[in-house]
Amino acid sequence: MATFLYRLGRLAFRRRRVVVMLWVAVLAAIGIGAMSAPGTSSGALSVPGTQSQRAIDLLRKEFPQASADGATARVVFEAPSGQKLTSAANKAEVESLVAKLEKSPQVSGVTDPFTSGLVSRSGTIAYTQVSYKVAQADVSGAAHAVQTDVVAQGEKAGLKVSLGGNAVKDKAASKAAELIGVGVAAIVLVITFGSMIAAGLPLLTAILGVAAAILSVTLATHFFDLASASTTLALMLGLAVAIDYALFIVSRYRNEIRDGHEPEQACGRALGTAGSAVVFAGLTVIVALSGLSVIGIGTLTAMGLASAFAMAVAVIIALTLLPAALGFAGMRIMKGTLHTRRMKALERGEGESMGVRWAKFVTRNPVKVLAVSVVGLALLAIPAMSLKMALNDDSMKPPGSTQRVAYETLSKGFGPGFNGPLTVVVDARDSDDPKAAAQDAYTMLSKLDDVAAVRPPSFNQAGDVALLGAVPKSAPTSEATKDLVGEIRDHGAALHQESGADLMVTGLTAVNIDVSTKLSDALVPYLAIVVGLALVLLLLVFRSVVIPLKAALGFLFSVVSTLGVLVAVFQWGWLKDVFGVDQTGPIVSLLPILLVGVVFGLAMDYEVFLVSRMREEYVHGAGPTQAVVQGFRHSGRVVTAAAVIMVSVFSGFLLDDAVLIKSIGLGLAAAVFLDAFVVRMTIVPAVMALLGHRSWTLPEWLDRILPNVDVEGEKLRHALEAEQEAEPTDSAPEPVLAGVHAGSDGHSVPQSFSGLPSSGATDAPVPAQQAAPGKARGLSGLIQRLARGGDANAPADSTESQAPARRKPLKNPMRRR
Repeated sequence: MATFLYRLGRLAFRRRRVVVMLWVAVLAAIGIGAMSAPGTSSGALSVPGTQSQRAIDLLRKEFPQASADGATARVVFEAPSGQKLTSAANKAEVESLVAKLEKSPQVSGVTDPFTSGLVSRSGTIAYTQVSYKVAQADVSGAAHAVQTDVVAQGEKAGLKVSLGGNAVKDKAASKAAELIGVGVAAIVLVITFGSMIAAGLPLLTAILGVAAAILSVTLATHFFDLASASTTLALMLGLAVAIDYALFIVSRYRNEIRDGHEPEQACGRALGTAGSAVVFAGLTVIVALSGLSVIGIGTLTAMGLASAFAMAVAVIIALTLLPAALGFAGMRIMKGTLHTRRMKALERGEGESMGVRWAKFVTRNPVKVLAVSVVGLALLAIPAMSLKMALNDDSMKPPGSTQRVAYETLSKGFGPGFNGPLTVVVDARDSDDPKAAAQDAYTMLSKLDDVAAVRPPSFNQAGDVALLGAVPKSAPTSEATKDLVGEIRDHGAALHQESGADLMVTGLTAVNIDVSTKLSDALVPYLAIVVGLALVLLLLVFRSVVIPLKAALGFLFSVVSTLGVLVAVFQWGWLKDVFGVDQTGPIVSLLPILLVGVVFGLAMDYEVFLVSRMREEYVHGAGPTQAVVQGFRHSGRVVTAAAVIMVSVFSGFLLDDAVLIKSIGLGLAAAVFLDAFVVRMTIVPAVMALLGHRSWTLPEWLDRILPNVDVEGEKLRHALEAEQEAEPTDSAPEPVLAGVHAGSDGHSVPQSFSGLPSSGATDAPVPAQQAAPGKARGLSGLIQRLARGGDANAPADSTESQAPARRKPLKNPMRRR
């Protein structure tokens, strides 16, 4: 793979104008197609195999006029203070508004609050139920316009009118989150590279990649019904990951330039090494997100596939458009006029970066660091044992929104259960007496403690299927309502034995309960699949048994600790004012399993990027502890910058009013923070320091079976060396920074060019030595070998250190092509 990506990088670099023109053409074509797309919907739930879905299918067949899968809206009326809706003037106004709703496009039926008993006992609150012939995704703009007109007309007459239900259009989301994320990313990139050009390339390619992904998802709505949350999640992940992938490649490219390579070859080498890690990291995210489709919930499938597509676009952009952009930037990307004094000192080989100091601290105190980290994560995970899940309803809408006002008004006038009525279906086609079976069901419902009201049965034309309604006393998302649904279904089993009729519970509340149950049941199996996938992929990448096991355990720590944070904030209310949570409640059912898929991918990103550089150093002859320190020297700063960018992007979504988006933002931000800084940059080096060489062992029989994917570019390095040895040697050039090797994080690593180390010291830094010009040219081969894989601190028995330096001298890398 490394060889293929090396050639791809050089090709894109050389044919940069063609590559850019192709991407512009693709973006234009997708944009034109997306302009006429219907757009995303609010995402109606469909859960095949559940009782609620079977009841909906039966109602669609036997009660077509009821539009069982059609959208619904509740229009709630509240009289002015001191008045009642039953007064002549207010009643006439309400009836006028109901008549207007009946004439609305796509409406199949509207209930009259005065004849249907939908007026509160106080006479101050009433509501009407509006049923549509189409699903919520197909409710037209004209129908939404009628809803808006009804609200405006009622308020003009002095009434307080609010709208609830899934037929009501949500308020457009704010774009502040994306802007904040991009702004923070720009600042971090400038600090990391000290160059506006180097910082701008990851941002530019990421924005283009996200635009391509979002436009493609919008285009797909021509053929599929996609929830609006699909676009939000794809945007959230696509932006963060695309910046990170470009950051790793640009950083490695600058490193290769400092090693003395011409820009085109540096671009090829960057893609052959960092690009290989990007491919595998992106592949893990794509597979994990795509795996959400096996759960069988349409909304979750759409979110997973849309986000997986955004990840794929981010990888393709990083491997094609980014090398082309590097071609246009040329050597200007090396200009670092924004470096601080400390960064300039590090470039001169003076001192050590914070990442190196941290790695040395961890490797010197592995037991203490490991114990503190594990105990800290365990404490954060404690709240996860109290996890309760429910699907979001209008009670979770933003404060002040029309849906939230309608929900609260109904609860005040009728009780919270009126926001989540249950639809009970009696299928008596196999019963000898359908009417008696329906009456028995009505009697049973009337006797239940948590039932506030029961609607008598109504039959289909054949008279063998009955439809009843039951209103709970408790709120739709409460445990009491969940228990009530279970109790009704238990009584249905007894009804079947007595009369042969089947009793099923459906409606939005029952569907939500079934979805939550299905997601809870699927969480552990899906987690097992994801962890198994991690073990296989990391076994291929690192050719080690210990590394995959350690990575999988670290991922589990991250997930459980993140769930603990979510429970503490959204369920227990800790720091809820800080995060803008206006009320506590169960965690949104979709979030835990979605979090597992996303966090797995992101965790594997950091595992691959950090540990692959450690493996590269180990393969090139460094000792186990030295490989850890060198991995941090080259990748620590970049991984830190990438994590800060991701946390910033995800935290920006805390500004969203929707509870689902807010909880996803906090969950992903917490997961990235814990996984990057606690698991990958603390627990991982501590464990590897304790295990030593055992971290990289692989049984011989397994080594023969596994394909060598060459993520660290070892085969590529040997191929390039053989190619150079086969050609005649020219006059040698000066290196870009004589005596200094810059790591992939943009900071130089001091190297000793006076000779090879004479002992096996592992972690002690070697003072930088500035070679004289004449001698630097005489040792050009050795300098280049040390800069590209050798280690001035390597043990004396390292074959890499003792190998003769034979390289083809390069042209002056500072000369523009």
